[in-house]
Amino acid sequence: MRPTLSWTPTEDLPPGTTDLEPVAEALSAGGVLVLSGAGLSTESGIPDYRGEGGSLSRHTPMTYQDFVSGARARRRYWARSHLGWRTFGRARPNAGHRVVAAFGRHGSLLGVITQNVDGLHQAAGSEDVVELHGSLDRVVCLSCGVFSPRRELARRLEEANAGFEPVAAGINPDGDADLTDEQVGDFRVVPCSHCGGILKPDVVFFGEAVPPRRVEHCRELVREATSLLVLGSSLTVMSGLRFVRQAAQAGKPVLIVNRDPTRGDQHALTRVALPLGAALTAVADRLNVPVDGRAPA
Repeated sequence: MRPTLSWTPTEDLPPGTTDLEPVAEALSAGGVLVLSGAGLSTESGIPDYRGEGGSLSRHTPMTYQDFVSGARARRRYWARSHLGWRTFGRARPNAGHRVVAAFGRHGSLLGVITQNVDGLHQAAGSEDVVELHGSLDRVVCLSCGVFSPRRELARRLEEANAGFEPVAAGINPDGDADLTDEQVGDFRVVPCSHCGGILKPDVVFFGEAVPPRRVEHCRELVREATSLLVLGSSLTVMSGLRFVRQAAQAGKPVLIVNRDPTRGDQHALTRVALPLGAALTAVADRLNVPVDGRAPA
């Protein structure tokens, strides 16, 4: 299964707006469920997949089928991911993450479902975050199922690959750095320290299904929410779009903040086409919600 690179609207979609009032009204009412995507983390230096200059224009993420197909594919993945982790792990929450956390503390949110694997919602202080696609901060063994911290694996890979310092052409939303086969070279992959099995980041690869219990938990959150606020997602893949469709079918308002059109626009009350950090900060100021101790303007 190759990743979905784009989608073509089958009908005319309403244009984006700059009116933040519907978003402010929903957050003022409370019970909002946030669904966030890669666009929320671009202001932290992590590119998105499909926006302008998105990584899919130059990079095809590894699928689960490729990863388990052989040692060569895993060597390529872990060399690129190990190098990317050095940059990815240094990313810090931006204004958008901080405002989401502030609305959580304010009691406006039911919770957060994120398609991102960067942990920046939690780093900003958000609680009740469902990591739909997992987290790069954890590693799982495909044989014994034991989880371990990514920092532990990073240390072991550093020891096994002393002097591995290639210069990457770019970093991608999944933490994968752009390296040539020559740069990957004879990179050494280390096995599970418990059983010697194959290690995999605890993320949902393309071609891999989100665990059913996690999906059902998200569906339950949608059922409990008063509205769904989508932040920075093109909704191109069904992984997130299904929750938009569920909310719309239940008659719950769907509000989207994304600069580009999305696959969920036809189900939305509005799509605000503004930069996320500035837009969310403006809503927080309008509702007098302090962000990181900063008094509203």
